[in-house]
This record gives sequence, structure tokens and C-alpha cells, in this order.
Amino acid sequence: MTTLFPRRFSATRRRLLGGVAMATLFSTLGVFSPLAAAPAEANTLRAVMHSGLRVLDPITTTAHITRDHGYMVFDTLLGMDDQFQPQPQMADWSISDDGMTYTFTLRDGLKWHDDGEVTASDVVASFQRWAARDGGGQMLMDHVESVEATDSKTLTLTLSSPFAYVLELMAKPSSVPLFVMPERIASKSPDETLTVEDQIGSGPFRFVADEYDPGNRVVYEKFEDYVPREEPASWTAGGKVVSVDRVEWINMSDAQTALSALNAGEIDFLESPSVDLLPVLQANPDLTVEKINELGSQTIGRFNFLYPPFDDPQIRRAALMAMNQTDVLASLVGNPEFYSTCASMYGCSTPLGTDAGAPNSLTEGGGTEAAKQLLEEAGYDGTPVVMMQPTDAPTVSPQPVIAAQLLRQAGFQVDLQPMDWQTLVTRRASQQPPSEGGWNMFFTNWYIPEVWNPLVNPMLNGRGKDGGWFGWPDDSELESMRNEFSRATGDEDRKAIAERIQQHAFEQVTYIPLGEYSIPAAWSNDLSGILHSPVPVFWNVTKAE
Repeated sequence: MTTLFPRRFSATRRRLLGGVAMATLFSTLGVFSPLAAAPAEANTLRAVMHSGLRVLDPITTTAHITRDHGYMVFDTLLGMDDQFQPQPQMADWSISDDGMTYTFTLRDGLKWHDDGEVTASDVVASFQRWAARDGGGQMLMDHVESVEATDSKTLTLTLSSPFAYVLELMAKPSSVPLFVMPERIASKSPDETLTVEDQIGSGPFRFVADEYDPGNRVVYEKFEDYVPREEPASWTAGGKVVSVDRVEWINMSDAQTALSALNAGEIDFLESPSVDLLPVLQANPDLTVEKINELGSQTIGRFNFLYPPFDDPQIRRAALMAMNQTDVLASLVGNPEFYSTCASMYGCSTPLGTDAGAPNSLTEGGGTEAAKQLLEEAGYDGTPVVMMQPTDAPTVSPQPVIAAQLLRQAGFQVDLQPMDWQTLVTRRASQQPPSEGGWNMFFTNWYIPEVWNPLVNPMLNGRGKDGGWFGWPDDSELESMRNEFSRATGDEDRKAIAERIQQHAFEQVTYIPLGEYSIPAAWSNDLSGILHSPVPVFWNVTKAE
């Protein structure tokens, strides 16, 4: 394979040669023309993430880029390590003998970016805002009698009924983590999206508001007053030690442009390189190409349950029968080395992994004729399926194109509507009819630690329009089984209940799991300490001067 830069080229020389060309390109595109404004003495890490950042509120959306932003700015009460175990982060805890009272004590040294100490009242307000939107938090609140600050550093959570997953839900890294915010900000309605001015946290980085260019560029500076924990970093647990002065996220939707920028030394980190370009990156001795999310991701299709045609379960089943994981994964990833079929809604590598309830056609294909028959039996009247397709995010762009083709082969009318990813993220929250700016179907991806059990999996939420995840299925039977799972204490009981939940979810077609994939990230060898984590984080990372 011919590389863009021969091996004899040093990183320094590549920077010199690439700088003029890339500066011209970025100035033309307006991608990061403010680059020159960065302090000359600053040790700056520049990263291209999987998407641009427009939505800044990590409570009102499950978009990964917004969650990733949240981890830069806000800290969490608890963290989760690489064994799926909750660990102290902002607070330690104790549990009463009867398991009904949890006491959290804030550690010393917690300060807000605009000065002032973090208090338990801030945590209470943050907990309440989080629990109003997160599916797991909603389930937890069904079992909570009270959450209160008993003094400035102590938070007490009292259960009204047994619940086995308190710590796990408060520690989970996604999809909506329990980010802690100042009380004045956290007290805002969870239906009100936080603004640029609200990006005040106590996390390891400070959001630089006057350098924010929505969708194009985000800048973070090291928060000098942040005191990391002493334990080694593991996923979102342990010490968040910041060793760079600045982190800049620069959006480049074109895969070749991003590759060229990394090869030229104009950026340091590329979260989601195009798979077909990986050989070029792997051939460059100045780069590291490695999986940081070792458990990988699940790609999925989601229906809108509120409007035809997918308000009819028979039509949803027809769509399920029409789907073929191999076709979707081949289009999304291309190289079978990086993907695998998997019928489990919890991920095939997790303790709850199972194929219960899944039709064979999902992983093996051949379901088109059965889909046609189901569609005919359902009396499908040709109502168009408004399917949203993001054009600027390589990890979510191919799925709807292939899905549209598969649905059309089964007899569906499909209206494939292109848009950028951030527009999709905003539009999917609309409960308006598809003809009035709503939608019928979209596709997204989840890291496996986001779906590994029925409580954390946002798509296994049956609370409908007033608490469910986008699509809003209203399914009391599903909620009853999730409650049953939350009370189970033995592994065998949990697994049995999880299987029943999945069987029910496939019967109702709550969503369609479309297989798993794991794509490496790429970064300059000037970086060291990149954490293997389901969340791309920039603490623990050093950059050579």
C-alpha cells in the first residue's frame, strides 16, 4: 500500500510540509481558521471526533458527541471501571444494613469552573434533572422515597422499595450519565436545553465559550483547580489527570480530509477513521491505530410508534423480517474483520447475551418473502416511511440507505430524507407527524456498555411519550418485566428475566439490532496514555512537546 507520507518522513517534517496546505484548506472551509489564535506556548491536543458538536446539554439528548462533551466539562458522582463495577468519583458511599438507604459523601477539593465549592444541594438538583430524562433514572425513581442533602457534603437517598441497581445506574457511562452541575443550572427544567452560558462544571476541563463554533470547533482548557482521585484511571473511574493545556475538537466530515490532517500532523487524534482508509493509517509508522472501545458498538434501527405505518406491530414485524444484518454491516464497515452479526439486544459479549426471540433471517437473511406476506396481511396502504439519513457522519450514514433498499424490496414505500447528523439529533426529538417535520425511522449506534442490561438500554423503555426514548413505545408489560429485573439479585434470575424481555421486545419490535462492529481510532505517536474506554476521554493523555 502506498502511503501519503513515506516512512522516512519524520513527524516534524510532515508538519512542516502539511502546514501550509492544510492551513489553506481549513481557511477555505472555515474548519478551524482560529487555529492561530491558540496560545503559542500551550500544549494543545487537536482531535477530530465522530461528529460536530451543536447540542451542549448532556441530559436532553443521548447523542454520543454531547455525552463526550459532558465528560470533558462535568464530573460524575460515581464512575464505572472496566469490570462494569461502580467506583467512587466525586463521592464515596455507604449502604444501610437493610439496603434501603444510601449515603454519599463528597470528597474534598471539588470546585466549580466559575469558583465556589460543590455542595450536596448541587448534587440533589443534578440527580433530579438526570432522573427525569434518563430511562434508568426514571426506573430508579419509581423506588425512591427521598433524595436530600443532609449537610453541605452529604447526600442521602432513601428507597421506598428494594432496588438492586442503584449504584450501577448512577455510575453508568451512558447513554445519559449522572453529570453534576451547579444547582442554579441543574434546577432548570429537563425540557429546557442548557445554553453556552450553562457549561459550568467541576470536571477536568473548562469549556471555552468564546472559541466555540457550533458544529465546527470546540475548545477546552485544563481546569487548574481540578483535584483528581488517586486511583488509576479505568473507564470513567479513577484519577482524571490532565496533562495537556488545551483540547480542540475540530469537525471534518470528509474522511480523506481527516486522514490527510492526521498524516500531516495538523491533528493528533482521529476517533472514527473510515475503514477503507485504515491501511493508509496503519502504514504510517508515526501513528498508532488501535481499538479503544474493545467491546465495540451495536448499530440499530428505531421506529416511531406514534404514527403510521409503525404504530402497527404487524408492520413493524414485517420491517424486522426484511432486515439483514450482513448487508447493513458490510455497507457500514466493509471489512468483516471489524464486524459480526449478533441477535442479542444486550451485545453478544456481555453476561446477558442471548438470541432469544430473534428471527433467523436477521442474521442469516432470506426474510424478504416473509416480510411481503406480513405486510400484505397487515393491510399496508402504502404510507411512506420517512427515514432520516445523516450525510456527514460515516458511522451512521450507510445504514438507512441499505435499510431503505431492504424495505422497498419487501413492499414498503420509503422517503429517504438526507440531513446532517446534528439536524437528525434535533429532529428525532420531535413528536410531530412525519408530514409536519417528524419521522418514521432512524438509525444510530450504541456502545455495548450502553445496552448490556434492560435497565441501562435506553431502547428497552416502554414509558411512551412521557418518558420513553425517541420512538416512544408505550409498553406496560415491558416496564413490568424491567421492574422485575431491577429487584432480582441472583445472576440466573436476571438472565432468565432478560431473556423474557428480549423475546417480548422482538415480538413487539421495540427496535432492530443490526449487528456489532468495532473500528479502531488513530492517533499520533506524540500522544501517550490514551485510555481504553467506551467513552473517548482526554484525561491521562500526554503529548510530547
